[in-house]
Amino acid sequence: MDTRQTIGWNLRRLRVAKGLSQEKLALESNIDRSYVGRVERGKENVTVATLEAFARVLAVNVAALFEEINPTENKPSSLRSGRKRRVSDTR
Repeated sequence: MDTRQTIGWNLRRLRVAKGLSQEKLALESNIDRSYVGRVERGKENVTVATLEAFARVLAVNVAALFEEINPTENKPSSLRSGRKRRVSDTR
């Protein structure tokens, strides 16, 4: 697995573990949502500044994005699609 794929795999794994959508991660890191998707797919060369922004939002060290991938590990799952349900007002 190349470095871009490793970063993408770890980004998705950490994002899903925190319960963040790509949109929420993008918004909080001030990065375009479609760019986040391309990074997760290993299609982008990411700058250090972008890695720092992702790490800040995910509350991890930048090094966590470079962790070796266990070849037997399954691809990180995705979050349930769609918007969260609203809690009804019971007044």
